[in-house]
Amino acid sequence: MNSITFPFRARRSAVALAVGLVVGFACLGAHAQGAKVDASVSVGVAAVDGGSADRAHFDHYSGLQNNSVVGLLGIDYSLRDEGAGKWVDLTGSNLLGESRELNFVWKNPGLWKFNANYGELVQQDPNTVNTGLLGIGSTQPTVQVVAPGFGNNLNLQTKRTGLGLGFTRIISPAWQVAVDVKTENKDGARLSGAYLNCITLTSANCTALGAGLLPVTLLPEPIKSNHTQVETRLSYGADKLRLSLGYYGSFYRNSNAALDPSGAGVAAALLALPPDNEAHQFDLSGSYDINPTTRGTLKLGYATALQRASFVGAGAGVNAGVGTNLDALVITSSAKLGLSARPMPKLSLLADLNYQNKDDQTPLLNYNLVGTNRQLPNTKVHSKAQASWQFSRDYRGTVGADYEFIDRGTFTASSIVSGVNALRQQTAETTLHANLKRQLANNVSGSVGFSSSRRNGSNWLVPNVTGIPGIYDVTNPAVTFAATPGAVFMPTLADRQRDKFKLAADWQASEQLSLQFNAETGTDSFTTPTVYGLRDSRMSLLGVDWSYTLSDNWAMTGYLAQSTQTLNQARYAGTVMAVDNTNLAASIGMTGKANAKWQVGASLAYVDDKNSYAQSPDASAAASVATQLATSGGLPDTSYRQTALKLFANYALEKKSSLRFDLIHQRTSVNDWAWASNGVPFVYADGSTVTQSADQNVSFIGVTYVYQLR
Repeated sequence: MNSITFPFRARRSAVALAVGLVVGFACLGAHAQGAKVDASVSVGVAAVDGGSADRAHFDHYSGLQNNSVVGLLGIDYSLRDEGAGKWVDLTGSNLLGESRELNFVWKNPGLWKFNANYGELVQQDPNTVNTGLLGIGSTQPTVQVVAPGFGNNLNLQTKRTGLGLGFTRIISPAWQVAVDVKTENKDGARLSGAYLNCITLTSANCTALGAGLLPVTLLPEPIKSNHTQVETRLSYGADKLRLSLGYYGSFYRNSNAALDPSGAGVAAALLALPPDNEAHQFDLSGSYDINPTTRGTLKLGYATALQRASFVGAGAGVNAGVGTNLDALVITSSAKLGLSARPMPKLSLLADLNYQNKDDQTPLLNYNLVGTNRQLPNTKVHSKAQASWQFSRDYRGTVGADYEFIDRGTFTASSIVSGVNALRQQTAETTLHANLKRQLANNVSGSVGFSSSRRNGSNWLVPNVTGIPGIYDVTNPAVTFAATPGAVFMPTLADRQRDKFKLAADWQASEQLSLQFNAETGTDSFTTPTVYGLRDSRMSLLGVDWSYTLSDNWAMTGYLAQSTQTLNQARYAGTVMAVDNTNLAASIGMTGKANAKWQVGASLAYVDDKNSYAQSPDASAAASVATQLATSGGLPDTSYRQTALKLFANYALEKKSSLRFDLIHQRTSVNDWAWASNGVPFVYADGSTVTQSADQNVSFIGVTYVYQLR
């Protein structure tokens, strides 16, 4: 069965199966004594206006990109027969569309349960690609040079098709076994590009794409893969002891091993795609009630991750004698011990200790004529202690401490560091936190919390001279890094001070009105041997949710939230930059029953997300940097705004049937220089462009007939 016909056949069979099951179970339920059956079938039609450019964001997951008018079909079936111990549920949504779901549960409560689900999901890339590339989605596309904007327009998409099966058997009151299997196929093409095989920009391979151009061409990644997951679990539960033994397996298989393009400017450009891999994990967890107020917990784990797919031919640049595959193996061992106790009526205690060790056993081989690959072992220890005290009926306080230690193992001496100028073998972080909850009144409660953490680490490790494998320990950072002021330090390894403050309140202002408030703020300060890199960050969040009951038939809900985040960083011989992100989100909605026949509702949602980049030249920067900033104004702001209005009405035709009307209008504004600047799109070396409509307006209307079977 090929990939073109499979989705159509799956759709047809899924719909037929769903309808057949509803009819079949309805007949069974009709003849079962004492059975209670609730079922409904919904059939309708929907229409969407606008072209693909106007619908880019609306159609991201709607599955409507290729249609303006679509059919609607949904089912909902429920059978309860207590006398026979039978329980059946079947639901299906959007069965005629491209993103459909079908779920089935059949069980005898207290004895066994069987469940199955089938789903499809289409993800549409919101960008429009204009290109002369032929064979998009295949592993052998052909590059054709076109003038920008004179190729063919297309929207890339990926489709997921998943099937899940599960069975649970209760062997006895103490024993239970469960098996779950999930498999998902993924097909399509994802937006990507690649450097061509050019020796110089003036070589024949590059001049075919235009002399002096950066040799980057549009080459969408072809996707045809399967991911299967298997999980089994055996559980035991007695009065004081509970145990669970489990296995989890993950299997990824990619039908496309490599991308092999041809055409203008392409020569021996064989590009490897994600390789096959798999993982196996075993775990044993349990708990034991030491006494009525004390419980101990234990969890042990052992996992292996393997990547042994064959290399994709001589074009991969592999040296002779290094084998035919990576033969990667990572073994992870873990253990967790926990204790919870309530030694006094007002005192609660909690403590746990986590240990995890990753042993990278991937063979070390010389792949690039300079050094070997690098093993990445990792040992992590995390401990936690917490105590809570009920001061009074209205006050409850909690204090605690967390400690995390990470050892990244001994650096592989035969490998070469690239991309950063400094590493660290060990980091340790200690966090102290406190929280106080209070019942201010019968209708008002609140909490306040604070946490502070400090991370530091071992000596910095610096790569050897360029081209020589290995690293050396820095004992005097001030001297060592003075010679390399532009050194790059990863924020995850730098010394860091983090402080957070949280405030929350719940107020039942009246019988009709309730409000929930929350506020949060935090800062991170980073310290490294030089002033370059990420220096500090700040965040804040303010939000309120509310609900108001107007009457027995009418109610309103809404929320308002604003968050900000700022990152301050500096680049040697470059710029000092403050990146500010502000997000505002708001919504208001109303539902109600106009009369015995009509039920209506409406909601209006708004989101505004903006990034700004304040730049100034660093003291070490050349005069040309300041000139460039003055001329260009620096990086422009980016923004995303969306307003969505949703209306619905449900009209009861009779006791068992009704009509539902849905109307959605969505307006989206996008301003992002990632693919365009001042209206000029990014141009690949082959003339391909990627664009997105700055202003998008789309409307959706649907009418659905619902019939109840009871």
